[in-house]
Amino acid sequence: MPLRLDPTFRDVLEGADRPLIGMWLSTGSPLLAEICAGSGVDWLLIDMEHGPNTLTTVQQQLQVIAAYPVTAVVRVPFNDPVIIKQVLDAGAQNLLVPMVGTADEARAAVAALRYPPEGVRGVGSALARSARWGRIEGYVQNASQTVSLIVQIESADAVQQTAEIAGVDGVDGVLVGPADLSASMGLPGKQGHPDVVAAVHHVFEAAHAAGKKVGVNAFDPAAADAYLEAGADFLSASADVTILARGSEALAARFIPASGATGVDTY
Repeated sequence: MPLRLDPTFRDVLEGADRPLIGMWLSTGSPLLAEICAGSGVDWLLIDMEHGPNTLTTVQQQLQVIAAYPVTAVVRVPFNDPVIIKQVLDAGAQNLLVPMVGTADEARAAVAALRYPPEGVRGVGSALARSARWGRIEGYVQNASQTVSLIVQIESADAVQQTAEIAGVDGVDGVLVGPADLSASMGLPGKQGHPDVVAAVHHVFEAAHAAGKKVGVNAFDPAAADAYLEAGADFLSASADVTILARGSEALAARFIPASGATGVDTY
């Protein structure tokens, strides 16, 4: 029986009739990844930027997630062709590249995902899980169809360049990061400030005008509802570590009133 790869996040977004809701995997634990994969969320983000994930833990999580009807996205730590190559070879089909501030940086990310002559990805498919060790016929020739790219807009300068960034061929969508965005605007920790919200809305409008999908991080439920109403195509609503932190605090507060558990989601 011929082997096949999963639909890309690009394909899933195009076929969706509602916004897609996801969450972060920040622990590096395949067990927690599998628990979350069966939760009913639409997509999971394996985070290498702020989480203690390595190539090994990323591959392990991709393997356990593959058994469930959920899309896996990997956020690489930064826009580097070597890291992107390694993550793709580990089997990631959907990448999120953080801190993309210009169209040139977006084009560099696209090139890192594509084999020559369209890009600079090193060819090692016979050695890699991405092509199932040479078992996916025509993988090298068709690899760009099997991967998707989301770029993250996280600064005031990048907001102003959203149209150019989203317009780059090979960028399938943009994700706004209000935490870093608010800090770059001189409003650290104030993701709900009207100026920050207005900047996020600007990204929505510019990305949609370029014909691209747009998402946002919104761990606060009220903010999430507002961004969905404003037209977000996909949204990350929480994280494994956040759910565990708030859940354990609620448990302590329920049975140990003097525990003083007062955790706050700030992302």
